[in-house]
Amino acid sequence: MTNQHPITPPLELVHQWADMLAFRSDQAVFTMVAQWGANQELEACCEVLDNLNEGSWSKYIRVARRPKPPSLKEQALKALKVLPTPDGQVTLDITDLNTIRRALEALPND
Repeated sequence: MTNQHPITPPLELVHQWADMLAFRSDQAVFTMVAQWGANQELEACCEVLDNLNEGSWSKYIRVARRPKPPSLKEQALKALKVLPTPDGQVTLDITDLNTIRRALEALPND
């Protein structure tokens, strides 16, 4: 008889996470592990909902719990929505500038 939890990562994935500890921070690896577990739990819950009501609610739960990250265009436009300082100067931090640069680089050269 086994007492293994129904949401247990495959051994290969556990080894992959363990190997990552050599070149990534503990926090980064453990965050990935927690995200994997949360995704498994979400999918299990959505499967139960799909069986109860033919999938009409699980798609809304997935969208609410796993929203798509903003596109590069949306990120760049948000970075450009800065308020000027009282003296009329506008400053962007390096993160905003890098986002705008990446968005521009993604545009075709025509």
